[in-house]
Amino acid sequence: TPHSLHQRIHQGNHPDLLWVEPTYLHQGKRISSSEAAELGLKRKSPPEIRLEQVREIARFLSRPPLEASRSVVVVEQADSMAESAANGLLKTLEEPGKATIILLAPNTESLLPTLVSRCQRIPFQRLSSEAVAQVLTQAGHAEILQHPEILALAQGSPGEAIVHWQQLQTISPELLNETTQLPNTLRGVLDLARRIAQTLDTETQLWLVTYLQHHYWQTQRQPEQLKHLENARRYLLQFVQPRLVWEVTLGRMQKFNQEASFVR
Repeated sequence: TPHSLHQRIHQGNHPDLLWVEPTYLHQGKRISSSEAAELGLKRKSPPEIRLEQVREIARFLSRPPLEASRSVVVVEQADSMAESAANGLLKTLEEPGKATIILLAPNTESLLPTLVSRCQRIPFQRLSSEAVAQVLTQAGHAEILQHPEILALAQGSPGEAIVHWQQLQTISPELLNETTQLPNTLRGVLDLARRIAQTLDTETQLWLVTYLQHHYWQTQRQPEQLKHLENARRYLLQFVQPRLVWEVTLGRMQKFNQEASFVR
């Protein structure tokens, strides 16, 4: 029945469906973002689709479908694919056999052009505010509707709203408030940078960059502040020491605020 099929897909029990999501490496084992959160691991880099996962896709598609007319592979956050993994997927995309491979990504620009050229592009439009509210309420996340900043970050995607909401819960309100209203002294800025680096893992720090970019654009409309934060993102992704990244970033943002206040 359709209900039974939906349950099997939701539980990951359908033999002809393979759902691939970005993973971390922990003690030689791949784990998902939700598993890392449950284990309380401090994540030093964002999760990614790995070459071994691409090889698992090829093995999965090497056998014919057991129940359905076609096998289906869904690659979530395909933009997180390492280059070696993306290159490894090319042959499978060219000759998928009796299968459909779905790559989910924010946009085509985030994928290698060689991947995009082998796929059919199917854009997903943003949902209206009313539709987002309906989906979030049905999913048991009505509390998100009381946080317009989260809805704005989600840009019409209920799934993204839930992800942003979950990330928000990992940061103390006091720390978040200090990052949106920077300390007036250099000592305060250095202390704030220390606490961000010590209490937040790298993935949460990257999310905080996105949150602050939205906040400062909404409140100040100053591209210069967004540029400082974008540099912070770039350095964090390059594994520069996080405390140093935040000391420099917050220091420059504080200096900009002081100069702007003086000009006014």
